Amino acid sequence: MTTSKNVLANDVEIKGSIKFSHDLIIDGKIEGEVISDGSLTVGENALIKGEVKTRSVIIFGKVEGNITVAERCELKSNAILVGDIAAGTLAIEEGATFMGQSQVGKKAETKPAFAGGPKPQS
Repeated sequence: MTTSKNVLANDVEIKGSIKFSHDLIIDGKIEGEVISDGSLTVGENALIKGEVKTRSVIIFGKVEGNITVAERCELKSNAILVGDIAAGTLAIEEGATFMGQSQVGKKAETKPAFAGGPKPQS
């Protein structure tokens, strides 16, 4: 397993879906889905227009679209997010702009309506 991060520089523009497995830093413009079981860093020059579905994300730049992460979503002080967030944990620094709805916490397991052991006999 490698610890190096892949980088899309600020002069890169992509229209279409991006899939990756480890860590990716995007500082360019993406129009389309970003999907991964890895970690995404959205650089301060970056603009992503589309869905983001990753394990975790740190946003310094701008995202226009919904974000779904299994673990942690961080919005840094200059971040702009126009879209909804579904994340295990959410951190928003002072100065960040977030326009949308958030659903934070572990998703409920599909369990029967009444959990617990057997009912006591009368």
